[in-house]
Amino acid sequence: MSERTKTIRKASTIGMVGNAILAVAKIIIGIISGSYAVISDGLDSSSDILTFGITFYTSRIINKPPDYKFPYGYQRAEAIATKVLSFVIFFVGAQLFYSTILRIIENDPHEMPSMIALYVTIFSIVGKYLLFVYQYKTGKKINSTMLIANGKNMRNDILISLSVLAGLFFTYILELPVFDLIIAMAVSLWIMKEAFSIFMENNVELMDGVEDSSVYYRIFDAVEEVEGASNPHRVRLRKHANQYVIALDIEVDPDITICDAHQIAKKVENNIRDNIEETYDVMVHTEPLGNEEREQFGLSRKKLDNYGK
Repeated sequence: MSERTKTIRKASTIGMVGNAILAVAKIIIGIISGSYAVISDGLDSSSDILTFGITFYTSRIINKPPDYKFPYGYQRAEAIATKVLSFVIFFVGAQLFYSTILRIIENDPHEMPSMIALYVTIFSIVGKYLLFVYQYKTGKKINSTMLIANGKNMRNDILISLSVLAGLFFTYILELPVFDLIIAMAVSLWIMKEAFSIFMENNVELMDGVEDSSVYYRIFDAVEEVEGASNPHRVRLRKHANQYVIALDIEVDPDITICDAHQIAKKVENNIRDNIEETYDVMVHTEPLGNEEREQFGLSRKKLDNYGK
């Protein structure tokens, strides 16, 4: 098992345990205090256990070795799991939006919970914040969109709890209940926007796209550093979880032997791996110097420079 997979499993386990503790605490306190809002918040934390269960199960899938069905391996399962999480996050925002609309229609203000219910809500905010920081930083460290999405989900829970506290403040302290509904509506729209952003960003990987164009220039530079290799073109680059799958064509002297051309291609591959640590696989195709073919896909330095104009 790779260190990255171990990290994802550890983060997922911490997320499940943390949310389980918060869920039990909020449900028990909600029952004792008679606060349906706190009970509902506890049930929401219970659903968060499921989201971390998804990431834990996905860590098992991406650890599977390549086979005839998926010769590149199972790492793309992380992108699919991120897509699922974006739907879960959107559902949370939509649910909050729907409940806010119902409160407007029914003119139903917040209930004033007991102090113990307020304490457990504050405890939940602190707990969710710690989970958010851990999941988000870990996701950034290992370049895991799945953990980053789960971290954002924890941040959304913080906003929901804060909106409840803010609603109580505006309703009972300032006697401005309308601001309670405005805040809840704004938070729900923001959560749905975040979910849509995760969904769209994830599309880049699923469509074999790459947002960081500088990786292409690092490939061109790596090729041009190898003696005997020239004109890197038809460069195809796609993400495979946190790594890149790279395919490209190069030109070599047409009078050298196949063995010499192979050695040049091997040097190009090794130099690319040395310059781009996040490389999963490199495929180099050699062509005779001056060979002209119509490029229907892939990039050369000239084509990439033209895109920037």
